[in-house]
Amino acid sequence: MFKPLPLAIGLRYTRAKRRNHFISFISIVSMIGLVLGVTALITVLSVMNGFERELRERILGMASHATIQSFDGSLRGWEGLSERVEASDPRVLAAAPYVAGEAMLSAFGNISGALVRGIEPSAEQRVAQIAEHMVRGSLQGLESGTFRIVLGIELAAQLGVRVGDSVVLMAPQASVSPAGVVPRMRRFVVTGVFEVGMYEYDRGTAFIHLDDARALFQTGEGVTGLRLRLDDLMQAGPVGREIARSLDGVFRVSDWTQQHANLFRAIQMEKVVMFIILSLIVAVAAFNIVSTLVMLVTDKQSDIAILRTLGLKPSGVMLVFIVQGVVIGAVGITLGVVGGVSLALNIDVVVPLIERLTGTEFLSADVYYINELPSELRVRDVVRISVLAFVLTVLATLFPAWRASRTRPAEALRYE
Repeated sequence: MFKPLPLAIGLRYTRAKRRNHFISFISIVSMIGLVLGVTALITVLSVMNGFERELRERILGMASHATIQSFDGSLRGWEGLSERVEASDPRVLAAAPYVAGEAMLSAFGNISGALVRGIEPSAEQRVAQIAEHMVRGSLQGLESGTFRIVLGIELAAQLGVRVGDSVVLMAPQASVSPAGVVPRMRRFVVTGVFEVGMYEYDRGTAFIHLDDARALFQTGEGVTGLRLRLDDLMQAGPVGREIARSLDGVFRVSDWTQQHANLFRAIQMEKVVMFIILSLIVAVAAFNIVSTLVMLVTDKQSDIAILRTLGLKPSGVMLVFIVQGVVIGAVGITLGVVGGVSLALNIDVVVPLIERLTGTEFLSADVYYINELPSELRVRDVVRISVLAFVLTVLATLFPAWRASRTRPAEALRYE
């Protein structure tokens, strides 16, 4: 009795049993459509966020936040440069030298190409997370002059080797011998195996000691570049440009966003496209409310006419039916948010269960970067989706409510 009259009538109509059961069926269908649309939108965006986070973390487990390289391919005087960069910019937490090159690995009659990276184990642990991904052996097993190697788990499986076995590494740099020009070859002992969880790295990357790499790839005292770790990886671009301007000489400074720009740009584009497509599902469900309210207005013609006769203004009649549409939409959106949040938070349980029941593997490791379905629920996405669905619901109620407010009492009651 303390509610405004249009609100009270609207809520009463929402709870009342309808003479036309088909209208109730359409209302339920509209509500279910909103529930499914909002649930799907929250879940898909959470999964896309999870993919982006996992890719970023796994890539940065192997890549660096920023890299300094020389334009001629060999960075000399890197010790002084490393100290200068770390001392001049407090945002640079650590720097580590590396030598990179492509090579062929052979063992037990198996052969495979790989990207070989020469590192200083103690310095590398300050800029990357390789040691955290070791499944057998240790990164500290890489010592200067011992010619030991650490392989990705898929690469080790391809070569059929385990810790303690030997592999032959063939570098593209040639050596002149009495037999002619032959590739540089060296036998390495496998001292460790790592697993990042990204097939690209697990299948095609190997680590050796920095000094062994310089001898193998004939870089002399120079290195390929310096890998930097920053205090804020999301500011790698601006910080990298500032570092490039502060250095004396000509250097190429790149960051992880440039090295993997196409991948992250594609993910961002997919998120936008998926949001638009799934928003259309929410829009269709919301505008199903139009048909529900149009049929309800037709069913309640006499009631509207009596209310108008009793003095209810057209704006009040309009508000009555807006309240009904908003209530239907609010219930559907609330249930959709609950369902979407629950599914997004438990996607790591639901997907394996479906895979076991169907006997199907959704994400094969040799096809996709990530072989499990991650999820990252963001409050901002939930709020944005809820607001969008609510706005569409309100818009869907306007035309039927306006049509109800145009009802003429005399014509509506003529045949009653």
